[in-house]
Amino acid sequence: MSRESIEEGELSSPLVSKEHHEVYASGSGGHVGANTGCDSHGGSDDQSGSSSATGVVVFSTLVAVSGSFVFGTAVGYSSPAQSGIMDDLGLSVAEYSLFGSILTIGAMIGAIVSGKMADYIGRRGTMGFSEIFCLAGWLSIAFSKVAWWLDLGRLLVGCGMGLLSYVVPIYIAEITPKNLRGGFTTVHQLMICCGVSIMYLIGAFVYWRTLALIGIIPCLLQLLGLFFIPESPRWLAKIGQKKEFEVALQHLRGQNADISQEAAEIREYTETLQRLSEASVLDLFQWKYAHSLIVGVGLMVLQQFGGVNGIAFYASAIFISAGFSGSVGTIAMVVVQIPMTALGVILMDKSGRRPLLLVSAAGTCLGCLLAGLSFFLQDLQTWTKITPILALVGVLVYTGSFSLGMGGIPWVIMSEIFPINMKGSAGSLVTLVSWLGSWIISYAFNFLMNWSSAGTFFIFSSICGLTVLFVAKLVPETKGRTLEEIQASMNPFSAKR
Repeated sequence: MSRESIEEGELSSPLVSKEHHEVYASGSGGHVGANTGCDSHGGSDDQSGSSSATGVVVFSTLVAVSGSFVFGTAVGYSSPAQSGIMDDLGLSVAEYSLFGSILTIGAMIGAIVSGKMADYIGRRGTMGFSEIFCLAGWLSIAFSKVAWWLDLGRLLVGCGMGLLSYVVPIYIAEITPKNLRGGFTTVHQLMICCGVSIMYLIGAFVYWRTLALIGIIPCLLQLLGLFFIPESPRWLAKIGQKKEFEVALQHLRGQNADISQEAAEIREYTETLQRLSEASVLDLFQWKYAHSLIVGVGLMVLQQFGGVNGIAFYASAIFISAGFSGSVGTIAMVVVQIPMTALGVILMDKSGRRPLLLVSAAGTCLGCLLAGLSFFLQDLQTWTKITPILALVGVLVYTGSFSLGMGGIPWVIMSEIFPINMKGSAGSLVTLVSWLGSWIISYAFNFLMNWSSAGTFFIFSSICGLTVLFVAKLVPETKGRTLEEIQASMNPFSAKR
C-alpha cells in the first residue's frame, strides 16, 4: 500500500476511538484543533493516561532533570569564573568572550543530532551520552593550562547541553500521566534556574577550577541514576519492542494499575505512524505538519527574540548603565526567578498552558516597556531619581514573568505536539532554532545597547507583545490530553479535515 493511500485511507479516521472523541468534545473550549476539552472526566478516560504520580515516575523525572541542572550550571559558570580565569590564564576580554559564547555553538551542534540520536539509541542512552560530553568538558576546563583547553571544554559542555535541552523534556513528557505532564516537564526549566543560581552563589566563594569540578557532580548523579530508570515506553513501542514497552509502562504506572487502554492507544497510534517512512527535516515542511511546525518553531523564535539571553547574560551591566547596583540587581533577579518558576510548575496542570503563556508574555512585554521607558527618561535627563528603580522593576517584572511561563512552556509544548515519526527531525530543528536565536541575541545585545538602550527594550517589548497575539491565535491548549490526542488534533494526517 502506498504512503498516500495510507494517509487518505487508513489514517482518515481518528486514532483514538469515537467514544473518546465524544468525551473530549463535550467539554471543548473550542480553540485550535478538535477535541480540546481536556478537563472532562469519564470513567474510561481516567484509565487512559490520567493517574497519580508513582514513585517510579517521580524518581525517573528527578534523574532526567539532573541533566537540566547540568544545563543550568553550564550557563551560570562563566559569570562568577570570569575574573579568576582571566587573571590566571591571562585572557583578554575578546578571548573570554569566545569562551563564553562557544557554549551556544556547542549547543547548536548537539541540537542538530539530538533528535536522531534520541530516536536511534533511546532517551536514556542520549542522556547518558550527553553527560559523557559534559564530564569531559568540565574536566578539560578544570585542568586547563591554556585558552584552547578552556574553549574545547566549553564546546564539549555545550554539545551535552544541546542534547539535554531536547531529550529531557521529551523523556519526561513520554513517561508521565497526561494530567501531570505539564508540571513535571516544567521542572526542567526550574532545575535550569536552580543550576544557574547555585553556580552564582558558590562561584562567589570558590576558585574557578573548584567550581568546574563541582559542575561534575550532577553529571555523575544522572549517569548513575540512568541505570535505575525505565526507558520511554513510547520509544520502545516505536522500535517494536512490544514486551519491553508494556513492562516499562506497567513499571511507571504501578504494578496494580490497569494500563490496557493507555497501552492500546499508544500501540495503535505508533503502529499506524510506522507505516509511514521515518521523516527527514525536509518532510517537516509539508502542509499537514504546518500547524505543529509553526507553533513549535514560532514559540522558540519569540522566546529568544524577546531578549531573554541578552538580559540574563548582561543583567549586571544593564543595572549599572541604569544607575543601579549590579550585584544587588542580579541577586534580586535570582530571588524572583526561582519562586516564579516554581509557581509556573504548580499552575501548569491547573490553569493550563495557554493562560500561563498569555500572562507570561504580557508580563515580559510590560517589563521591557518599563525598562525602555527608564532609559528613555534617562536620555532626556528627566525624573533621574526614579529611572534606576524603574529599570530594576522592569527587569524584575520581565524575569518573573518569563520564569512563570515563557521559559518552560515552549519546551513542554515542543515535547507534546509532534508525532512520534516526526519527533527526531522536528526536535532537532526546534532546538537548533532556539540555540541559534540565543546566540544571535547574546552576540547582538551589546551592539544594540550601544545604538540605543531605550530602543533595544522597546524592540523586545514589541516582540513580546507579538507573542501574546501568536499564543492567542495559534497555540492550542494541551493540558489533560494524551500525546496521541494532541497530535491527532494538530496534524491532519491523523484525521481527515
